[in-house]
Amino acid sequence: MLLTDLLTLDRIKIPLQATSKDELLRELVSLLAGRDGADREDILRAVREREAVLSTGIGYGVAIPHGKSAAVPDLRMAAGRTSGPVDFDALDGRPVSLFFLLVGPESAAGPHIKALSRISRVVRREDVREQLIAAADRTAFLRALEDAEA
Repeated sequence: MLLTDLLTLDRIKIPLQATSKDELLRELVSLLAGRDGADREDILRAVREREAVLSTGIGYGVAIPHGKSAAVPDLRMAAGRTSGPVDFDALDGRPVSLFFLLVGPESAAGPHIKALSRISRVVRREDVREQLIAAADRTAFLRALEDAEA
């Protein structure tokens, strides 16, 4: 499974407008839910519950908020970059600019873990992070992700 199989242009936002952790979670959930009627509040609750356990700010200016919710029928991802770094309680104490939200139903636990691992591996590379941060729009962001997975 490629990350670009889970991410569509309409689920990428450059730049994300939010300036606080909770606002960012809401903005990302809205992107992920889209127009298909997914229950935004249930998704947001699941993501907040996971975030309360331990911050998903993994370091290097990256956060991967995630959760499991019956409000989505399959594994989905939304992503984006903020104009400036935002405090996200990251594990390394640094602010975050790159965000990848991953949500799926309980039945997708295996693919969910694989996708989290793949995101983590891809963004560990400094050149990839730089390309994603430099992306002028969502098309460039998706292209940088595609190149990283090639």
